[in-house]
Amino acid sequence: MDKVKAKKHLGQHFLKDESIASQIAESLNGNGYNDVLEIGPGMGVLTKYLLDKPYNTYVIEIDKESVEYLNANYPKLHGRIISEDFLKYNINSVFEGKQFAIIGNFPYNISTQIVFRALEFRNQIPEFAGMFQKEVAERICEKKGSKAYGILSVLAQAFYDAEYLFTVSEHVFDPPPKVKSGVLRLRRKDNYTLPCGEKLFFTVVKTAFQQRRKTLRNSLKTLNLSDNLREDTIFDLRPEQLSVEQFIALTQKIEADGI
Repeated sequence: MDKVKAKKHLGQHFLKDESIASQIAESLNGNGYNDVLEIGPGMGVLTKYLLDKPYNTYVIEIDKESVEYLNANYPKLHGRIISEDFLKYNINSVFEGKQFAIIGNFPYNISTQIVFRALEFRNQIPEFAGMFQKEVAERICEKKGSKAYGILSVLAQAFYDAEYLFTVSEHVFDPPPKVKSGVLRLRRKDNYTLPCGEKLFFTVVKTAFQQRRKTLRNSLKTLNLSDNLREDTIFDLRPEQLSVEQFIALTQKIEADGI
């Protein structure tokens, strides 16, 4: 097999530029883990640089043709190719509770879902790096006050320090996507346990941004808050005006109100 054909329904755009693949591989520092999981390796342009690193590289790939190609061309990967859908797979059948990093050139059509899924395993993932559609990468790293700031920004930054690393041209892919890409890195905070109920925190953030143009007093009506709490001045703000720390404080106020 000389080459894997990119499949539109899987959102495949194969990176051709070796220097960019090398840069993405270099974005991981290897601190606190020995294992790395690459999502959607395709024909292995990034994989080959990961295999040169001192950690154990695993790959997870839903495309059977890509799995065949990797098996044929990367003998170092034998026994470490997971032919599954990352969004549905129980990753602890491989890592068994151990710490591991995530990296990849992520398919645009499921990239936000990949982040949400990774957040479910935040206790095991100290580092996460990879390539997204540029707007999505910027959104994850955005700070309060921007129209791009939203659910993904707050939830990722509650547990990780987010850094936008560099922009990638559409012309270095086969086939080229219609948009530019962006590479980011998430490094888990030293203290990533929230001082509030994490399930409620997720609910508050998601509910607030579902009606982002409204003030919190209106967007959080469905949480049945007391009239007394709703008089707090924080409810005069719209969700994009709150920092991650303010969302945590808001959740604490709601907890104290008896939710």
